[in-house]
Amino acid sequence: MGDISCSNGNGNANTYFQRKSCWYEEEIEENLRWCFALNSILHTGATQFQDIQLLDTKPFGKALVIDGKLQSAEIDEFIYHESLVHPPLLHHPNPKTVFVMGGGEGSTARELLRHKTVEKVVMCDIDEEVVEFCKSYLAVNTEAFCDPRLELVINDARAELEKRQDKYDVIVGDLADPIEGGPCYQLYTKNFYELTVKPKLKHGGIFVTQAGPAGVFSHTEVFSCIFNTLKQVFKYVVPYSAHIPSYADIWGWVMASDYPITLSPDELDLRMKLRINGENRYLDGKTFVSASTLSKAVRKSLNDETHVYTEGSARFIYGHGNGSTQKHNHA
Repeated sequence: MGDISCSNGNGNANTYFQRKSCWYEEEIEENLRWCFALNSILHTGATQFQDIQLLDTKPFGKALVIDGKLQSAEIDEFIYHESLVHPPLLHHPNPKTVFVMGGGEGSTARELLRHKTVEKVVMCDIDEEVVEFCKSYLAVNTEAFCDPRLELVINDARAELEKRQDKYDVIVGDLADPIEGGPCYQLYTKNFYELTVKPKLKHGGIFVTQAGPAGVFSHTEVFSCIFNTLKQVFKYVVPYSAHIPSYADIWGWVMASDYPITLSPDELDLRMKLRINGENRYLDGKTFVSASTLSKAVRKSLNDETHVYTEGSARFIYGHGNGSTQKHNHA
């Protein structure tokens, strides 16, 4: 949960700041909080589904915060979005159609539309106000929102995927973290993967999802059981991770398919050169091989994981309930 506090060092709250300043604070786990200084609060408000803030931070530039949890920051969002998008599209022999669950800020669509083979991207987000907000404030994604290959749908991702007759080469889960009481945790379950996602993949299709924190200690929250759950549904499952500075942790993704998804660094680099417009800032062949080579502790934990994610046995990200606890404190 995120808090915004202001202090002038006058002996009241947060007096350890010497000069008047505002700070954003997020509780990562019990006894551990992450905070950074703000230049200003650009916007704060609430939609039908969630609270939303846009902060101008000193270390990370503009930062989008939803329900008290930092979603992405201007300076390093490329790490998250390149890692989410490019591995599944590069491992697919010829990805033409993509369905995105979530992705309202537009950055996932931006990376997908850099691929020359892509003919259609369906982006389905439940919160129209967040999408419109991001269109207005996140100029880096303006071109993606205007691309004729993008079909924007406002709906529940599960309902939309189930009702469509189409199948897709790649399905991307760019959903909020599984939060207790929140709307997204059911989209990480075995039932959803088995009955909704897998039947909507074409021959050779690949599914990828963001999978929460993946640090040496934090990966046991949801990363390991999302990996194990996908192993029950798909023949080939590849977990990988990357450090994202604004998240104050290593983050995880899991890629899954019934078809082999193994390419050498050289093969990945060649496909990037041939298929992607522009140059990646973060991901290349060697980087992906490194990202998918998890530490000994995490590998052992994933191998030993027995928990399967279901509606009745869900796991959640620490410290987040349904709704935000954002507040302003004036000292």
